[in-house]
Amino acid sequence: MTTAQPAADSSRRRQWARRLLLIYAVGVLLFVYVPPTYMLLISFNPGLLPHLPSLSHLSVKWYSILFSEERMIAAFKASVVTGIATALITTVLAVLASLAYLRSVNRSLLFNTVVFPMFVPGVIQGLSLAIVFKLPNIIPSLWTITAGHILWALPFAFIVILTSMSALRGSLIEAAQDLGASNWQTFRDIIFPLVSPGITSAALFAFLLSFNEYSRAYFLVGGQDTLPIYMFGAMNAGTSPTIYALAGTILIVSFIGIGAALLTLNVRQRRAA
Repeated sequence: MTTAQPAADSSRRRQWARRLLLIYAVGVLLFVYVPPTYMLLISFNPGLLPHLPSLSHLSVKWYSILFSEERMIAAFKASVVTGIATALITTVLAVLASLAYLRSVNRSLLFNTVVFPMFVPGVIQGLSLAIVFKLPNIIPSLWTITAGHILWALPFAFIVILTSMSALRGSLIEAAQDLGASNWQTFRDIIFPLVSPGITSAALFAFLLSFNEYSRAYFLVGGQDTLPIYMFGAMNAGTSPTIYALAGTILIVSFIGIGAALLTLNVRQRRAA
């Protein structure tokens, strides 16, 4: 009797712990997915006020006139161009930094130097870059925004690629060099195929960081707003609900892209098995 009682109490505690963990997980999922789902639903409301439409009043009115909003489309294109430029340049720099880290004698110094910009507040970073760019009379443009976004995204891309490179075995690289392979051949034939998923992830991460970034772009923007700056200004000015249609479109495209990526990964895993 005395032995069974502690076992029963322990079992009940585990059950309560599992229930609390389940409640916590559901709460986190609701917190993450309810706001964008709500925004997607109100984008189908034909009225000017943002509220949930009834099934009989669902409309694609704001989606149909979305492409007539020239400033919004221009801001979207600017964000895409900046994001792609940031992703390409950041990924190359992150790969070079990761290769330098593998060969570095003082790895901690290199790591801390590359990662440090991650901890600088965006407003401080954007303001300081804007001041520096004014010294040689560099005109604010999408390129100044790209420079700020590279500084912001590089630490994240570096960590992602460095994590994927941790699976590399030094014996493979040494064997290739012993067989006469140059540094470029070693990277092309051995390192790149093994870390390509990490490089792809770093590029996507850098693009998303740039596409969504506001604080640095606010100080570095020129004559063309990026999408976050435009959307912030439009919300304060009480613009038409086309902004919800644009956000809904981006959300739907994101869901489709994630679904396609997961499906492709699943197919590859099945083929590999």
